[in-house]
Amino acid sequence: MNRVVLQLVAVGICFAIGQALECYKCDIGFWKLCITTETTCSDGELCFSGEGKAAGFVDIKKKGCLPEAECNQTEQVNFPTSGNTTVYSITKTCCNTNLCNAGPGLPGTPGLILAISAVSALLVANF
Repeated sequence: MNRVVLQLVAVGICFAIGQALECYKCDIGFWKLCITTETTCSDGELCFSGEGKAAGFVDIKKKGCLPEAECNQTEQVNFPTSGNTTVYSITKTCCNTNLCNAGPGLPGTPGLILAISAVSALLVANF
């Protein structure tokens, strides 16, 4: 039994080391709505969550991958429209674990799912 557990842990570590960083991606969201998909970052990129305000009252959200050098900075974004320019600023905060840029909801859900999956696999292996 101990041998099987050790083998499962070793295989899990090998997969974790060889994988690129997975992040949630949302090109733009407003208020609390930010429809996400999953994306794989390139080398040198981290997951980010961006939050800002437009026109002083519209909450802007963004998520995705970002080069590490651009992390934890505030960016000014300009939208030219009919000669007027609407400006909003967005602060992008980075993290470095898979799917760490999740939105509000149940914190730790990806880790919880992984833990439940691991326990289930061990129980199935015993039978």
